[in-house]
Formats: sequence, structure tokens, C-alpha cells
Amino acid sequence: MKAFWPFVIAGLTSGSLYGLAAMGLVLTYKTSGIFNFAHGAVAAAAAYLFYELHTKHGVPWPIAAALCILVAAPIAGIVIERIARGLADAPPAAKIVATVGLLLVVQGTLTTIYGAAVINFPPFLPTRSYRFAGVNVGADQLIAMAVALVAAVGLYAFFRFSRLGVAMRGVVDNPDLLDLGGTSPTGVRTRAWVIGSAFAALSGILLAPNIGLDAVLLTLLVVQAFGAAAFGLFSSLPLTYAGGLVVGIGAALATKYVADVPNLAGFPPSLPFIVLFGLLLFARKGRFVEAGGTKRRVVADRAPLPSSLVWGGRAVLLVALLAVPHVVGSRLPVYSNAVIFVLIFLSLRLLVRTSGQVSLCHAAFAAVGAAAFSHFASSGGLGLPWVVALLLAGLVTVPIGAFIAIPAIRLSGLFLALATFGFGILVERMGFSTGLMFGSAGSRHAPRPGALFGLTLGSDTGFYYVCLAVALAACVALYALNRSRLGRLLLAMADSPTALVTHGANVDVSRVLVFCISAALAGIAGALFASLSGSISGVGFGAFQSLTWLTVLAIAGSGEFSAAFIAAFVLAAVPSYANSKGYTDLQPVLFGVVAIGAALAQGGRFPLAAWFQRSKERHAHRAERSPVTARRAAAGALP
Repeated sequence: MKAFWPFVIAGLTSGSLYGLAAMGLVLTYKTSGIFNFAHGAVAAAAAYLFYELHTKHGVPWPIAAALCILVAAPIAGIVIERIARGLADAPPAAKIVATVGLLLVVQGTLTTIYGAAVINFPPFLPTRSYRFAGVNVGADQLIAMAVALVAAVGLYAFFRFSRLGVAMRGVVDNPDLLDLGGTSPTGVRTRAWVIGSAFAALSGILLAPNIGLDAVLLTLLVVQAFGAAAFGLFSSLPLTYAGGLVVGIGAALATKYVADVPNLAGFPPSLPFIVLFGLLLFARKGRFVEAGGTKRRVVADRAPLPSSLVWGGRAVLLVALLAVPHVVGSRLPVYSNAVIFVLIFLSLRLLVRTSGQVSLCHAAFAAVGAAAFSHFASSGGLGLPWVVALLLAGLVTVPIGAFIAIPAIRLSGLFLALATFGFGILVERMGFSTGLMFGSAGSRHAPRPGALFGLTLGSDTGFYYVCLAVALAACVALYALNRSRLGRLLLAMADSPTALVTHGANVDVSRVLVFCISAALAGIAGALFASLSGSISGVGFGAFQSLTWLTVLAIAGSGEFSAAFIAAFVLAAVPSYANSKGYTDLQPVLFGVVAIGAALAQGGRFPLAAWFQRSKERHAHRAERSPVTARRAAAGALP
């Protein structure tokens, strides 16, 4: 047992902090119906603020911690609650985009101020060791476990027995009834967000001494609390805390057994996401029901643009795309990259806009396609013809899409997004380093096409037109799909799956088909990425890339094809014209701010629009009461 105790102690410490963060996440989700993907970003921001106060300015650590947890975190909670309030009637994808946008804003701001390099975070708790069962246990570890346990017990007692806690339990299911009882639902939600943000801040401050200050890594570590939240079924606080302990101890013990197996090096940090994906995949159907139910906002029909104008715009766009190699000069590879991204956004839009599904693992689909293409086309692999290898790369991703469609049959909205996000992280951490994908070297060779009818397709110009031809073929195929019976089924499924079932349609088959088609397009895009660069690695296919892609697509609008082209241009081409480092750092912040605004607009509560409406009403009211208006009305000048 002495060989296990060090791992158990380390697992208890990390698991306690995962449970602490997860309880704050579950609390805000239960009271608002909004799952906060930016929960880890709040933890990272609190850790940086604590470092700024304590390490750089010498503020005693108890005071610095109190300022972060009791002042800064509540302010952050109030701000997030205002955003969440505006998302009450938004579709599930918009709720996800808003919190992901907030994550990008916080991460981008921290990176801009402090840089991307890891900053040493000196320990602030006592570091004296105590002997327990033949193992040295640090005082800081004991304090972290004790703080997490006390917070867990205190939150459970508050939630279970206090009047405010009972109100928090009922605010999502029936806020109107709560309001009739004399308790403000808004006030209850605000307090819940304050407490949840305080828990996130506390977990971030306690985690930072072990890993240093890294905005991305801190966010990802707290994201591992998603597994603990799934263990508690996103509703039970005691089970959530217990899930954190199980995940922490399991991951720590796994490091003992996989130390000598290089291909399993990614298993211990992936365990929370294995728990997340496994529970969502195998839980009984109907076990995971979104808090507050699913609300669909009725959107007024807008008059479509004249078909002549639409097709005229498409013709102008086609001419511009054909002329790109003659006007952009040395930036041509950038535009080839942008055209490939059109495929990514077309495939993602097919899921999100057309069928109403949510995917946060599209980067994994593209990575599978890129690796498969390398195996099929490279001289070190099968050496197949380029076109054949490209088509096979798309086909290889089809069973992956079908596998992801399994949770899509059982889940929807938030829980489908979490399942796909967990799958994307699993592929990144456990698949990238295997021989099936990028291998221990981390990269693979990928050739460009050869000559065809005397045309050198492997040149920059030739390959640009190859990518453009593939993207246009995808547009034609999706145009036909959207107007076919399957396309109409997908649109109807996004609006009301129940209505489809009552008319005899098989919704499950439609979900599987749309995931397969979307995955195939993403796989082909990954193959083109590989061929463009000549070699491919896991860089650029991380799980957080999927979050960014969904955010950029939300920014680009809802056009059938224009959204994909706009999103690709914004993500891939615009940065090449802004060479300053400042723009590179601020790009996630800009994406995040615009994404939050777009999500709020889908919820019908975009703050700027509301401000203009109230301003207009105030001016109209003052005009009605003015003496000039009264005289004109009396004289008959006004009706």
C-alpha cells in the first residue's frame, strides 16, 4: 500500500479541487440553465489577479485571496448573470457560443497582458510536510483538501436547508411561481452566479501553485471538472464532489501504471473526459435533461432577398475567387487555407444551422482526415493516387461521425455538445501520438497532387484552384441536399423532432446521416490542410479549435453559403493583413466580444439594440409631452 499512498494523496488533492470547481459549475447551471464553458477562465483570471496582488505588489495572501474570491469573483458572477439572463430564450448553440466567447475574451486578455509563456507562481500556503502512512504529506495539500471539503459541506447545507438555497433549487423549473411567493428569480440567480464564480476563483488560486500561471492550461484543468459534474448528473452537489475525488484519484493512480507505456501517456489527464463521454454515452435515455427544459424562440419570418440578387452576389463571389491568384501575390497560400476553411464551416453549419445539432469535435474530424490522407497518399504509406487518397480520407471519418451520432440519438443541446467536446479531447490526448494518426514523431508527410492535362496542380496557384474546386463541389452538393427530402427533414428536425416522429419520420436515421456527411466534409478539409503544408501534425486540431470555429461561424451570420465564406475569410485571411502582434493577441478577444453579441441577439436581448429601443421610446414620450406638440395637436396639425 505504501506504493499507492503518494498517488492517492495527490489524487485527493487534485480531486478535491476538481470537485470544488464542479460544484460551482453545477450550481450556476441548476439555477440559470446556462452551462458556463468560461468557468475555467474565471478560475484563471482569479489566479492571475492573486499573483498580481500578492506576488507583484506584496499584498498579504489572505487579503489578496479575499479580494479575489469575495470581491472580484462576485463582480464577474454578476456580469455573467446579466449575459445569461439575455440568453434565456436563445437556442442551445447560442448559449454555448456566448460562454465560449466569454472564455475567449478572458483568455485573450490574460495572454495580451501577461504573454503566453508560463509564469512561476510561488507557493503561498505553508509547505511543511507531515508523515502519514509512510508518506510525506504537504501542509498545502492538507489545507487544499480541508478547504474543498468544508466548502462542499457548507454549500450542500446551504442549498438544502436555507430559504435561499431552496429558492435556488426551484428558480429554473418555475421562476413565475417563485416570483409569486415574493422572491425575485433574478436576485436568486445573481446570488447563485456570485457563489459559483467564487468557487471557480478559489479552485484557480489553489491549483495555480502546482502548474504555474498559464491561461490555457488553467482553463483546461478546471474544464476537467466537467467529468466530475457529469458524475453528479449535473444536479447533485454531493455526487459532484465525490466525482471530483474519483476522477482525481483515478487519474493519479493511472500515472503509476502507464508510466512505461508511451502510447498511454495521455490517459491520466484524459480520464475526466472519458468519464464525461462515457456517462453521457451510456446513461439511460432521458437521464440527462437540460435544466429549465428547452425553449424555442419564435422568430418572425423575414422577407427573402430576390433570387436575382442572391445569384448575382454568388456570381460576383465566384469571379472574385477565380481572380484571387492574380491579385494577392505572395499571400496565395493564405487564401488556399481560407478556401479549405470554407469546407470546415460548411460542414459545421450543416449540423448547427440546418439540423439543429451541436458539435464541438470538428477539429478531431479534420485531424482524422489529415492523418488518414497521409497514410493513403504518402510514399511511406500506401502511395495511392492523390484524388483516391482524398476521397478515402473523407470516407474514413464517416464511421467516426456515425459513432458520434450515437450520443446525438440519446442527447441534444448542451449534453450533446459536452459529449462531442469530451470526444474531441480524447482524440487529441490519446490519439494524436499513436501510429494511427501522427505517431511519436508528431507529424506526417502529405503530398500535393501531380500534373493533370499539362497543368501543374502541385504549384501554389494550381493547388488553390484544386481547393476551390473541392469547396465549390461541396457547395453544389449541399445546395442539392438542402432542397432534397433529407434536407427538409433536417430543417424540420431542428424545429420539432417530436412532430417529425408523429408523422412517421425516423429522426434517428436523419441524425446519423447528417453527422456522417458533416464528418466526411471535415475529413476532406483536413486532408487538404495536410496537402497544403506538405506535412501535418496535431497543431491546429486541438479541442479548443472546435470551440473557436463554432464561435466564428456564429459571428458570420446564418446565410446558406455566405456564412461559411465570411467565417473562413475572417479566421484565415484577415490575420495575414494585420501583422502586428497586438492584433494576434487581441483576435480571440474580438471574436469573443462579437460572439457574445451575436448570441444575445439570437436571444432577442442584445443590449445595444435594447438601449436604442428604450432611447427611442423616451424621445417619443418627451415629444408627446412637449408644448410645441400640444399646440400643433390643438391646431389640428396632428391627428
